Amino acid sequence: MTMTTHNPTTPETPRPIPQEAFDWYDEYAHGLIDRRTFMSRLAGLGALGFSMSVLTASLLPNYAEAEQVSFNDPDIKATFAKFSSPKGHGECEGYLAVPTNLTGKAAVVLVVHENRGLNPYVKDVARRLAKQGFIAFAPDALYPLGGYPGNDDDGRAMQRSMDRAKLEEDFIAAAQFAKGHESGNGKLGAVGFCFGGYIVNMLAASIPDQLDAGVPYYGSPAAEELRANVRGPLMLQFGSLDKRVNATWPDYEKTLKANGAEYVAYVYEDANHGFHNDSTSRYSPEDAELSWSRTIEFFKDKLSG
Repeated sequence: MTMTTHNPTTPETPRPIPQEAFDWYDEYAHGLIDRRTFMSRLAGLGALGFSMSVLTASLLPNYAEAEQVSFNDPDIKATFAKFSSPKGHGECEGYLAVPTNLTGKAAVVLVVHENRGLNPYVKDVARRLAKQGFIAFAPDALYPLGGYPGNDDDGRAMQRSMDRAKLEEDFIAAAQFAKGHESGNGKLGAVGFCFGGYIVNMLAASIPDQLDAGVPYYGSPAAEELRANVRGPLMLQFGSLDKRVNATWPDYEKTLKANGAEYVAYVYEDANHGFHNDSTSRYSPEDAELSWSRTIEFFKDKLSG
């Protein structure tokens, strides 16, 4: 499908930032290059008239820009809740956002962060869901190490240091905890971004009978030996410029078709990996809004009591 292209600019730089800068940021954010290499590559764009201050301000997250629903919003109540993960890291914690006007039962949606812990953007996503009438639960994978440290670089390093198998067990435990919420209607959805998109795919493969709807944003599939378990329903969201994740999609789609899985996939033209994240200039407002409206309608359809 064709969407309006979002080309981030700044007052100092009327031209769009070159695509290779976004690609380098993606490599850096996912541990394929270190910070020194990333900065060195950005410095090379100086010959094209881009200052380092403009580039770093545009590419690195600014979480002050990410709040769409205040934590003081009277329509929601946000707290923290602990849960047990006996096969993972033991005691874990997540951010729980519940509509204040909830009178009956509501569907529960697990919200899964990127590869750096429960940052302000992901908390805000949970609040957005609560504003739509869902009970939202966003675990912090870094809780066993003290929680999200307040910046993405440290968070990324902390998450990379953790045992991957135990992390996955923590999210399985979180999904089961969320599904059993006392005000839940027994239906569970999950939405995740980047690493979180992978986790949604992993949950669809690991607990297919417990996950009632999943929306992975630019997430890679579960381990190959688990994929035959996936039945859906899934709504998969991709940015057309995200070569790394998109390369995994053809084989995954073949498996979904072979499984007879219920799924729909959307590719947003000229959108980068992370296009839903409104804290960086990879954010594409039009694509984020359209993909989110589709996500909300998908959950309303699949998770009704």
